[in-house]
Amino acid sequence: MRKKITALLTGAVLGAASLIGLAAPANAISPGVSFAANDLPTWQTNGIVWSLAEANGVVYAGGTFTAIRPPGVGAGGAGTRSAVNFAAFDAYTGNPTSCNLSVTGGSATVRALDVSPDGRTLYIGGNFGAVNGVTTTRIAAVNLPSCTVNTSFRPGGVSATVRAIEATNNAVYFGGDFKTVGGTSRSMAAAVSTTGALLPWTANGDQPVRALHAPPGKNVVIVGGDFLTMNGSDSKALAVVNSSTGANVRTYPNFFIPRTSVVKSIDSDGTSFYIGNEGTGGGVFDGRARFDLNTYNQVWRDTCLGATQAVSVYNRALYSAHHAHDCASMNGFTDGVRVHLSAQDLDRPSPMLQWNPITNDGIGEGIGPRALVHTTAGRNDVLWSGGEFTTINGRGQQGLTRFGPGPGTAGPGAPQFVAAESLAAGQNIIRWQTTSDPDDSNLTYSIYRNGASTPLGTVQASSLWWDLPQASFTDTTATPGVGYSYRVRANDPDGHVGPLSAQVYVVTATTPPSYAAAVRADGAATYWRLGEAFNAAGDSSPGNRMGLPYGKPVMANSAGALTGDANKATTFDGVDDFIYGPQLIAAPGVYSVEAWFRTNTTAGGKIMGFGNGIPRRDAANPRLSNNYGRHVYMTNAGNLIFGEWTGGAARTVKSPAAYNDNAWHHVVATQGPAGMALYVDGVRVASNTVTGTQTTAGSWRVGGDQIGAGNWPEAPTSRWFKGSIDEFAFYPSVLSPAQVTTHNQLGRR
Repeated sequence: MRKKITALLTGAVLGAASLIGLAAPANAISPGVSFAANDLPTWQTNGIVWSLAEANGVVYAGGTFTAIRPPGVGAGGAGTRSAVNFAAFDAYTGNPTSCNLSVTGGSATVRALDVSPDGRTLYIGGNFGAVNGVTTTRIAAVNLPSCTVNTSFRPGGVSATVRAIEATNNAVYFGGDFKTVGGTSRSMAAAVSTTGALLPWTANGDQPVRALHAPPGKNVVIVGGDFLTMNGSDSKALAVVNSSTGANVRTYPNFFIPRTSVVKSIDSDGTSFYIGNEGTGGGVFDGRARFDLNTYNQVWRDTCLGATQAVSVYNRALYSAHHAHDCASMNGFTDGVRVHLSAQDLDRPSPMLQWNPITNDGIGEGIGPRALVHTTAGRNDVLWSGGEFTTINGRGQQGLTRFGPGPGTAGPGAPQFVAAESLAAGQNIIRWQTTSDPDDSNLTYSIYRNGASTPLGTVQASSLWWDLPQASFTDTTATPGVGYSYRVRANDPDGHVGPLSAQVYVVTATTPPSYAAAVRADGAATYWRLGEAFNAAGDSSPGNRMGLPYGKPVMANSAGALTGDANKATTFDGVDDFIYGPQLIAAPGVYSVEAWFRTNTTAGGKIMGFGNGIPRRDAANPRLSNNYGRHVYMTNAGNLIFGEWTGGAARTVKSPAAYNDNAWHHVVATQGPAGMALYVDGVRVASNTVTGTQTTAGSWRVGGDQIGAGNWPEAPTSRWFKGSIDEFAFYPSVLSPAQVTTHNQLGRR
C-alpha cells in the first residue's frame, strides 16, 4: 500500500436552532466526512477488483476481469475494451489511461498492487505467469509512467499466490500463500531488493499473510493475515517485525485477535496504525482496531459484525469497506441489511460518521467492496473503491466507483410521522421523525403553515441514517379556536432541499387538555400518548423521544382512557407487540413511570419497563433486553408487580388486588431516595425502601420485553401484554402522592 499524505481539512458545525425548536440530543458529526456519498462517473470492470493503488493522479486496479466499459453501460455494451486483470485510470476523471497491461497465465488474477515511494515503479502480485507476454511468476514490476514491464526485476518463482505487497525505498515486501521464493524457503512472507534480489529478511508465518504495511520512519513492518504464529511465536493474525531482519518486535498472543478472525488490511497515519478484520462463526472480530505506533498497544476496537476488507485513513477519519450488518455492540445500528462503506472518527469510532454510499453484495463471494485508495494531493482528493459490487447508490456500476470532495448532489428525504397537537392555549406543537441525508448529519427543517411558501420557522437537528430522532417546533402565533395545516421539509448545508412532508391539521386549543397539561407541567421527559394512527408513538414532552413499534400493535384503534379526551389508545396482541425508544439513554436512578391500561388477560405480560434491547432493523428479531428492570408487569392472576434488578436480585413490590377486569386502570411506579412505590388508580398499594438501580443504558418500552422466569416472582406465562395501553409517561423525578392522585382524577373527569 502506497504511503498516504493525510490532508488536513476543517468543517463547520451547523448553528443553533431558532425560535422554539427542539430536537433530541445528537452529535453533529458530518463535518468529519471529507468525501460526498454520491458516486462520480467511473469506468467499470466486468469482474472483481481485488486491489487498488494510486500514484501521481493515476489509480491502478487489479483483479479478476477481462474488460472495462464506460459508466452507465451494461456488460459488453458500447465502448467496452479489453483489460485482462489490470486497468489504469485517471483518478480525477474516472477514465482509463493509456497504461494497458494484460496479466495472464492459467487462472490469472491480480491480488496485490503497490507503487514505490518515488512513484516510478508499480508492483503487481497475485497468481499469474506473465505480464504483457513477459514471463514472471506471481510478482512483477512495471516502470512508470511508461507502463512497461521491468524485465530486470526477477525474484524467481513464488510458489503460491501473492496477496499483499508493500514497497519502500530499499525493499519490496510481499506476503501470501507461498512457501518458497526462487526455491529458497520463505513461509508466507518475503522481501526482495528493488532489483528483485531475495533479501535475508525472514518473517515466517504458519498460514497466509494478507496484509503488509511499513509505516514511515518506524523501521518495522506490520504483518496481518490468517497465521497463528509468527517466527514460531504465538501471534494470531497480527505481528510487528523488524524491517531489516524480520525478527519479531511485537506479538499478540493468547488470541488477542480471535482464532476465527484474520487481518485483511492495514493502514497508518503519523501516530497510529489501523487494521481491518474478517471473521467466521461465533465470537469473531469483524471490525476495525487502532494501535499506537510507539507502543503497538491497542487504542480501541470496533466490534461491529460484517467482515472488513479494507481500511484507508484520510483527514482524521477511517474509511472502511465491509459488509457490516450489526453494530449494536458499538451503540450503532442493529442487525439487518448490510452496509458496505463507512467512515469513523479516529478518536471516537462510535457512532459512525454520516457517510452512507450504498452498494450491493455483488458477485463472487458477495462481499461488496474489497479495496480502497485515495489520492494524496491534500485538496480535491478522490476516494476510490473496488470489489465485487454491481450497483452503487441504486444504479448499475460494476467493480469500481469513486467519491469526490463534494458538495454532494444527494439531498435529504421527506420527514416522516408528522403530527400536530395543541396542548396549551394559543400554541400548536408540530413534531416529526427526522430524515437522513447520505453525507450530512446536520439538517435544517422548515415548517410551513397553511400552504405558505415562506417558512413559519426553522429547526436544526442531527440524524444518522439508522438513528432518526424526533424533532419538534412550537407555533406560538396561533389563534385559539382556529385550525391550521402544517408541512415540514429538510435541507442540507449544501442547499439541497428535500420534499415536503405529508400535511397535518390541528385546531388550536382555547383551553388546554387538563391531563396532558398536568403531565407536561410535572416534568415528563417522555410522553407517548399512543393516539396517533401511524407507525410511531410521538413524544408530547420536550424530550423528543419518539417510540417505534415492533410487531404490529394497532395504533390509535380504540377509545382512550381519559374521560372527555378524544385521544385514542393503542392495542397490543399479546404475541409479539411492543413499542420501544430507538435511542438508548442513561439509566435513571430516580424516576417515575406512568400509564393507563385495560385488559382481561390471564397470561399476564409487561405493561412498561426499561431495557437495553433494540430490534433488528429488518424486524426479523425483537432482540429483547438482556439488561432490564424498572418495569411493571401483570401476573397471570392479574396482580401488578413493580420491580428493579439490583444487588444481584429482583427487588419488587406487588399489588394486593388484581386488575384484569377489562376496565381502565391508572398505574404509576416510582423509585427514589425513599425507595420504591406502586400506585394504582391514584392510591399507593405497595412500597419498599430499595433505592439501588442498574446503570446500563437503555430505553423505555411498553407492551412487552423480557421477564426472566426464575428471576422474577410470579413471572407470567407471556412477556407480551394483551390489551390496550394509553398515556405512557416517564419523569426523571419521583411524583408525589398528591401528583399521582391528581393525574388519576384528571383522567376520570
